[in-house]
Amino acid sequence: MTHSYKRFADFYPFYLSQHQHPTCRQLHFVGSCLVLLLIGIALVSQAWWLCWFIPFVGYGFAWVGHLVFEKNRPATFQYPFYSLMADWVMFAQMIRGFFKR
Repeated sequence: MTHSYKRFADFYPFYLSQHQHPTCRQLHFVGSCLVLLLIGIALVSQAWWLCWFIPFVGYGFAWVGHLVFEKNRPATFQYPFYSLMADWVMFAQMIRGFFKR
């Protein structure tokens, strides 16, 4: 990853190329769902300490997908902001794809 992306639109195709294994994408999806669930529970219960688990849950599932299935290094290390954005774009696309069936 020596390329420097100036625009998210240029970065996103690279991001998708790093997520070709279905299990890796599914692990990202599960992690994102759990992050949303944690946020929801924290908001409803006002148990703000749950927010400490958000990065571990979100990144934990994703990094297992990269380490075990993709066998690559997550783009988060070089492009943290773009990667976070791309995670949620991919998540939204997966949801839309599910409902199109």
